[in-house]
Amino acid sequence: MPTVRVKETSPSRWRCAASSGTVEKTGLLTELRAREFYEKPTAYRKRKLAAAVKRHYKRLRSQTLPPKLY
Repeated sequence: MPTVRVKETSPSRWRCAASSGTVEKTGLLTELRAREFYEKPTAYRKRKLAAAVKRHYKRLRSQTLPPKLY
């Protein structure tokens, strides 16, 4: 569980922002959303494969040269 140290004199909105930033950095909310419902192993593999393909095409797009504009 992530912990946040704030001063007692700091405003409450700063405390909230600090805690939400820490939770987001640790990835706690995304894991909770993923574990909210059971996901079949085949659906899990399919989702992971789709993400890998997407990353691959994104990497290819960044490595290719842009078309000549003339």
